[in-house]
Amino acid sequence: MASIKIDIWSDIACPWCFIGKRRLEAALAQTDHEVEIEYHSFELAPDTPTDFEGSEVDFLVKHKGMPAEQVHQMLDQVTQIAADEGLKYDFSALQHTNTRKAHEALHFAKSHGLQGELKERLLSAYFEQGRHVGRIDELIELGTEVGLDTGELRAALEDGRFSEDVTADIDRAREMGISGVPFFVFEGRVGVAGAQPPSVFADAIARASSAQ
Repeated sequence: MASIKIDIWSDIACPWCFIGKRRLEAALAQTDHEVEIEYHSFELAPDTPTDFEGSEVDFLVKHKGMPAEQVHQMLDQVTQIAADEGLKYDFSALQHTNTRKAHEALHFAKSHGLQGELKERLLSAYFEQGRHVGRIDELIELGTEVGLDTGELRAALEDGRFSEDVTADIDRAREMGISGVPFFVFEGRVGVAGAQPPSVFADAIARASSAQ
């Protein structure tokens, strides 16, 4: 059975991206297909400062112009949906930040065969543990936890050698008409937008496989 390539555009600061990851994993657990997963960069709020002063509620009120009460309700709902997938979101501890360097770290990890491991670690750190994933020192600590070389990762983040790769991912998303994440592409031909139920991902896998 041929391996299926899954390209995923997502952002560390996207709560639905973590939920979508878990739902895709549930679908994959029900199939015998071998898959190759590659994550691509997407910045939901590229103008966010590294050290944003305020809570996630403050950010969403300012960024989306939503009333604070509505934001609280939305975050409570997302927290419950995440809990249904086994995730423990803590928006009260979350440190909103610019995710550009996190994306650079993911490209570094990809070059060392550990992109999936770092993606999982960053999402958990951000949404469940209140870690600051915008600072280089914090990214190095998290990268080291999944087996990346501390010195090499620091050098890559400090000199920005993967910045163009991040930009290329974002440009490609724009060319493909991707305006929100998560967005999944199976075998370059079957697209799935959003954190869909596992059955939708299973169907996409079957369609991609039949077209091989």
